[in-house]
Amino acid sequence: MNLLAMSVGGWIAIAIVAVIVLLIIIAISWAIAIRNNFVVMRNQYEEAFATIDIYLKKRYDLIPNLVETVKGYAKHESETLQKVIAARNNAASATTTAEKIEADAQLSNAIKSFNVVIEKYPQLQANTNFIDLSNQLKNIEAQLAEQRKYYNALVKKFNTVRELFPQSIIAGLMHLEKVEYFQLDSEEERKNVKVSF
Repeated sequence: MNLLAMSVGGWIAIAIVAVIVLLIIIAISWAIAIRNNFVVMRNQYEEAFATIDIYLKKRYDLIPNLVETVKGYAKHESETLQKVIAARNNAASATTTAEKIEADAQLSNAIKSFNVVIEKYPQLQANTNFIDLSNQLKNIEAQLAEQRKYYNALVKKFNTVRELFPQSIIAGLMHLEKVEYFQLDSEEERKNVKVSF
């Protein structure tokens, strides 16, 4: 009888240990899955921002060509043209995400001033080189808008999951901070860059 009681007690102890080990394995697997999900989301929004960088670079590279084309027609508008180039250079040299967002906003405002100059010169609007360059700028602006939207959607998903319980526990252990949206600060900056001919 003692042998039977001892073996039943032993089996119960083994079963309890097995359940505890299983729960630990489930908890570790859950934590690994959550961590991996955060890594995937972080890589997605970083890749989206890198794509924004590519479009910004295309924009920065296009602007000097556009300015040079306009210079021949608008020689006395050099101050506006210099502001555009200065804003472009500032934007091209930005390194952090916050600097890039701020520089992009300044460049967008400079382009708006540039467009006012363009409107003053109807003969410029017939120049085929100018038309081609400005169409490229329109396309880049549209691509930038779409990419910013995609980036912000990924950031929203990341920030939401990061704050949900119990994922917030893993986010805290990983020291994940809230990611800022790519947004403009003023109402004027929120308007589309108008390229009119």
